[in-house]
Formats: sequence, C-alpha cells, structure tokens
Amino acid sequence: MDKTIKINLGGVLFQIDEEAYKMLRQYLNEIDSRLRNMPGGSEAIEDIESRIAEIFQSQKGNAGVVTKENVESVISIIGKPETFDYENSGDTARQPESSPKILYRNPDDSIISGVCGGLAVYMNIQSVWIRVLFILATFLYGIGFFVYIALWIALPLANTDVRRKEMYGGAPAPSGRRPGQEDIFTQQRLHSGPQSQVNVGGAVNEVFRSIGKAFIIIARVILAIIGVSLVIAGFVALASFIMVFIFKYPGYFSTDELGFNLVYIPDFLNYIVSPASALWIKVLVPVAVILPLLAFIYWGLKMIFWFRAKDGIISLTALVLWVLSLSLLSIILFSEGVSFAETAKSTSEQAMPAAPKELYIKCDRKVSDLNYDKSISFEDDYKIYLTDESRDIYIRTMMEIFSSDDNTVKIRVKKRSAGRSKEDAYSKTDRLIYNYRISGDTIFTDEYFTVPSSGKWAFDNVRANIFIPEGTIVHFDTASRKMLDQNYWSDENENDGFVTARSGEMILKDGILQEIDR
Repeated sequence: MDKTIKINLGGVLFQIDEEAYKMLRQYLNEIDSRLRNMPGGSEAIEDIESRIAEIFQSQKGNAGVVTKENVESVISIIGKPETFDYENSGDTARQPESSPKILYRNPDDSIISGVCGGLAVYMNIQSVWIRVLFILATFLYGIGFFVYIALWIALPLANTDVRRKEMYGGAPAPSGRRPGQEDIFTQQRLHSGPQSQVNVGGAVNEVFRSIGKAFIIIARVILAIIGVSLVIAGFVALASFIMVFIFKYPGYFSTDELGFNLVYIPDFLNYIVSPASALWIKVLVPVAVILPLLAFIYWGLKMIFWFRAKDGIISLTALVLWVLSLSLLSIILFSEGVSFAETAKSTSEQAMPAAPKELYIKCDRKVSDLNYDKSISFEDDYKIYLTDESRDIYIRTMMEIFSSDDNTVKIRVKKRSAGRSKEDAYSKTDRLIYNYRISGDTIFTDEYFTVPSSGKWAFDNVRANIFIPEGTIVHFDTASRKMLDQNYWSDENENDGFVTARSGEMILKDGILQEIDR
C-alpha cells in the first residue's frame, strides 16, 4: 500500500497518498505562481483551496484516502491554471471586490490582544516581525510598551464577519488559519507529518505565544489579588457607611478619638443648612459614596472570576447618575457654604466696683443640668449638645484668666459667628444666648451658650475672659474649673482634656494661675 500523508486543506484534515500529494502540491504551486501577484490573488487562492476541500469531501469524505484519481477529478472540475480567466466567475478563480483595509486587532493571530496580528494583516507581513519590533522598541524608554497599550485601547477587535472582511480589505476572511500560520504554499497550510517544515517566523511566534501565555497567567494572578483587595475594601467601606450614616450604629465610628462623632453628622445637618438642602444632601451623599463602592466591588469580582457581561448600559447609567449626584451636591454645598464666608466678633464686658482679694467664679447654667439627646465633639475645647425636642443648640464656653493692667476685676465676653458678609456674621452674634453677672465678690457665668432653634449653627463661639490683679486668690466651682483653658495647667493635672486640681483655690502669679499649697 502506498504511503499516506495527512494534510490540512481549507481547515479540514485529509489523508492523501504520496503520489496524489505530489500532484496536488504541483497543481497548487502553479496556481500560486499565476495568481499571487494579481490584485486579490491571495483571496482567490483561499477560495480555490476551500473548493478543493469541498470536492474531496463529496468524493471520499473525511475518513477516506485521497487518491491520484481524486486529484485528477479536481483538476478537471476547476481547470488548469493556464486556462484560468481571472475576470470570469464559476469554479475558476474570481477577483474579489477589494477595498482599503481597516486596522483591527486580529483574534486569529493573537498572543495578548491581537494588535501585532492586526498590524501584520494591514501591512501584509508576518506578525512575528511586528512583535520583534515592539519588543525592541520597549527597551527604548518603554516606547513600545506604551504604543502597544495605546493601540490595544484604540483598536477594536475583529470579532465579527464584517470586521474580518474589512480587516482583509473587503475580501472574505481566510478560513482554517491557526494563529501564526502563513500562506498555504510555505507548507504551513498544506503540511505533512515528516515532510513538513516549520519556518523561522512560525517558530519564533510559538516562543512569543508561550511567553505571552505566561504573562497572561501572571497578570491574571495579579489582577485577582487586586480584585480581592477591591472587594474586601469595598464591602468594609460600604458596610461602615451604611451602619454609621443610615442605621446610626454607634460603636467605634463615634468615639471622640476621631475628633468628632461621625454617627451624628447627618442629624447635625438639620442645624446647619436649610431643611430642603439637608434633605438633598442626605439623598445625594449616599448616591455619591455607594455607587463607586459598588463599582469597586463589581470590578473586583470581574478581576477575580474574569467574566464578561453586557454591562455597558448599566455602567454608563451609573456613571451619569454618579456625576449628576456629585454635581448637584457640589452646587448645594457651595450655595450653603457661602453662608460661612465671613466671620465677625462682638464684645461686651462688666467690671466689679472694687477688686476683692479673693474672687469666686461660679456657673449658673451647667452642662450637667442639660437634658440633651446627642453630642458632637470637635476636639476637646468645642463640644455641641443637641436636643431633639427643643431643637436648640448648646455649645460649651471656654474661659481664660488674664492679668489686669488697671488692677480691676472684670469679665469680657467675646462672641463670634460666620455669615455671608461681615454685617451678616456680626448680626448673628446677637442671637447667641450667654448669661453672666457680677454679684459682690462673685462672677456668675454659664458653662455653655445657646443657639436658639430659630437660627442655624454658624461656627459660633463664645469665650469668657476674666481680668484680675496679680496676687488675687480665685475660687472655682467644678463647672467653672472645666471652662478654663487647659494651657494654664501642667500636663500632670489634665484629665480627659479638662483642668483638675486638688482644690478649687488658685492664685495668679506672673500672669499664671497656680495652685495654693495649703
């Protein structure tokens, strides 16, 4: 029995005896010599190869052996190369309609993304040389890498029949071509077992393909790690946001160690901005925060499981919604922020008729007597107390002791507020309710001041400055001692940010209050 050879013809495997193989090879080489230099010749050769495969299948089927008689039958049906009328139709070669090629990424000749394969089709050269060029250019300050990434992003993938046709200049896309294969007459299409030879370009392509697969595996591992990080971070941030700003779960998110209470910030909006603005802010902030967190989780899952989904419309809708929410939120915050553009102060004072040797400072209204529902701490020296029923705002007042230049005892109260203008800010200081009085050798103050429910918080602050002569002994009660600025005291006497002393008696020496050692 004659020796048989396996060949790949038009994407179909056939067994052909040795004599028939030689005849078929000579016939195809003659066709190649006649057509390859003509416009559209490569596409015509593709058509002839597919037609030969169809004839072989109809005669013997894939399981049979192609004989010399089968090849002679094919030649009689298609005709000899010298009889081809290139302009006519039928079973002979036809010149396909040609049009300018369009640059696409080629999925049939792809190692990473198909950029080099697409450029090779466009320039009609082997893709291996494009890949070598990109590698060499990468060593030139990374130019090749960045150009490749840019083309990857810019070029569409030829993943449809129409795009494939456009990629090949309007001609039908070659069928049966595996990545890296060259023209049939270089024995890449029509190949035999021991007699086939792999050209240098194909070998180098296989090396690149192996390296590309390794890089893809490494990249997927890295992307999976990044994806896990995004999912974990997104879930933690999303859960924290929902617990704090929606369910108002206290826990670790509302401790004073952060400088302010996160859990009450949404409620505090009602005391800062208009009711309409507060409502919009409460709606827009969750949208502006939750949408990107959900996007991080979704992208992380895609990086982990490497799945594809038709999410273009959903992603675009979410992006538009997020941008709109940020824009509206920025407009509202800017509009409300103008209300805090300027600050102003007002001052009032009262003096004692005569300076006593021993001065008593007491508080009439104390924080301990307040029935407040929640408190917000902005550092230790600024605490806000909120009452849901009255809607009043109570803010702790600070006190400082100074040396008097004229040997008199007096209390000077400074009020500060913010507004759209200096005049607006100054008028807001009048609404702050803070009581103080002098009776004999005693100064009575309030431990806090009040912003009535008719007004909004505007960075309000009240400070009571008391001026006394050097050597004056001062007696404090518990509340007034807490009002003192802690800078007067050594770190040894600090407790939770408030001044403490073994006794309520102090003396002013060299402008500094000191404990009396009895």
